[in-house]
Amino acid sequence: MEKSIWKNTKIANGNLIEELAKLKNQSGKDIIVYGGGTFVTSLINANQIDEFHLFINPTAIGNGMTIFKGLYKNQNLKLKIAKQFDCGIAMLCYEHD
Repeated sequence: MEKSIWKNTKIANGNLIEELAKLKNQSGKDIIVYGGGTFVTSLINANQIDEFHLFINPTAIGNGMTIFKGLYKNQNLKLKIAKQFDCGIAMLCYEHD
């Protein structure tokens, strides 16, 4: 991918951890990253996530994929914000303790 239809978007090609580290060292606003379990775990292991925004759906399921599988070390987190939406979803924002 070389171009994005979204405004204020940068396409990173190559080593994503290195690209993200470069972006974090620049001045500017927050960086939001969306991705699956493997991608998120690689960012956690590279110490590139400052805040975790977890959305909890009020549904019980019997199995699924964890976003924290394969971590090199435990992540001690501190609750920063908890927000409840009218639909029943809760958003929990954590930062490193």
